[in-house]
Amino acid sequence: MHPLGLGLGYLPGLRMNRATIALVGFAFLVALGAPPLEEAWQSIDATTIVFLLSMMVVNANLSYSGFFQLALVFLTRLTRSPFGLVVVLTFGSGILSAFFLNDTLAIVFTPLTLSLTQALGLNPIPYLLAIAAATNIGSVATLSGNPQNILIGSFSGIGYLDFAQTLMPITISGLFVQIGLLWWFYPEVRSLKPAASCPVIRFRIYKPLFIKTLVVTSVLLITFVMGAPIAEAAFLAAAILLVTRRVKPQRVLRQVDWNLLVLFSGLFILTRCTQKLELLAPFTNWVDSPVGLLGITAVLSNLISNVPAVLLLQPLVSPDDTQSWLLLAAGSTLAGNLTLFGAVANLIVAEASANLGYRLSFWGHFRFGFPLTLITLVITYLWVVRIP
Repeated sequence: MHPLGLGLGYLPGLRMNRATIALVGFAFLVALGAPPLEEAWQSIDATTIVFLLSMMVVNANLSYSGFFQLALVFLTRLTRSPFGLVVVLTFGSGILSAFFLNDTLAIVFTPLTLSLTQALGLNPIPYLLAIAAATNIGSVATLSGNPQNILIGSFSGIGYLDFAQTLMPITISGLFVQIGLLWWFYPEVRSLKPAASCPVIRFRIYKPLFIKTLVVTSVLLITFVMGAPIAEAAFLAAAILLVTRRVKPQRVLRQVDWNLLVLFSGLFILTRCTQKLELLAPFTNWVDSPVGLLGITAVLSNLISNVPAVLLLQPLVSPDDTQSWLLLAAGSTLAGNLTLFGAVANLIVAEASANLGYRLSFWGHFRFGFPLTLITLVITYLWVVRIP
C-alpha cells in the first residue's frame, strides 16, 4: 500500500498526500523494528535535506525581490511574434531552471504567461507546454536544477561543473527538439509577424532585497562552479539571506516545501528498508546495461514519481559509476515530460490554465510529451554512453 500511495499521490478514501504517506509508512516500519529508530534517523541524508532547504530559501528571496518577474518581462521584450515567444519562453525557462529549482519557475511564469497570451489573443496552451517542458529539460543540466539531481550529487560525489559539462548539451538539444515539436503540433505558433502592440506586464522590484539576493546568489553559483561543497555553500547563502529587515521570516519559510522535505526523509528510510530486505534484486539485471537503466528509470519515474524512483534505484548503482548516475539523473527528469502527471510543473500549468477556461487534457499533453520524452531519452543515451 505504501508504494501504491506514493505512486498515486494519495490513498483512496483518506486525506493523505505523499508526505504523510511516507511519514506514516516510516512510523510503521520503525514500530516493526525494520529499521530501529536510530538506524532510520541515520539513513536520512543530511547533505541533501540541507541543500534542498537552502535552495528553497534562496528561491523564495529571488521570487519576493521580483527577479523572476523581471526575467520574464525582459524575455518577452525580445520578441512580439507568436513563434518568437515560444523560443524565448523555452530558452528562458530552461536556462533559469538549470540554476534554480524548476517548480519555482513554473509557479511564477505560468500566471504571467497566461496574462500575456490573453492580452495578445493567443492560445495559451502551447506556451504553457513550453514552460512546463522547458523547466523539466533545463533542470537536467546542473545539480541544483531539481531535487533528484541534488540527491544524485550527494550519492555520487560528481562535481557541479563536471555534471553540467556532460548534461548541458542534452538540455540544449532537448530545448531545440521542444521548439520543433510545438511548431509541428500548433500551426498558430509558426507566425513570425509581430503583434500590433505588446501588453505591459505589471511587476514590482524590491530594490534592496533584489540587490542583496542577486549578489548572494551570484556568489553562490560561482562557488558551485569552483567546486565548493554545495550543501555548505547553499546553507551559508540561505543564512545570509535570512538576516534581513525587509522580509518577515514567516513569508520566506512559507515558501519552503516542507512536504517535500518530509517526503525525502521518509523515502530515505524506505530505501534503507529495501536494501536490508533485498527487495530490489529483480531490478539488478536491468541496471547493469545503460539501456535497461534508462528504461527502468523512465518507467518508475512515471509510476511513483522521479524522486522516489531515484531513491529506490540508488542502492543498485555503484558510487563510482559516473555514467550510470548521469543516466539516472537525466532519465528521471526527462521522463517527467511523458505524461501530465509526470512532473509537478505539468500539473501547475494545467491547473492554472483550467482556472481561466483553457483545458490541457491528458491526451493533449501526451501527444506532445511522448515524442519529446522519447527523442530526449535517445539523445541522452547516445551522448552519455558515447562519452568515455
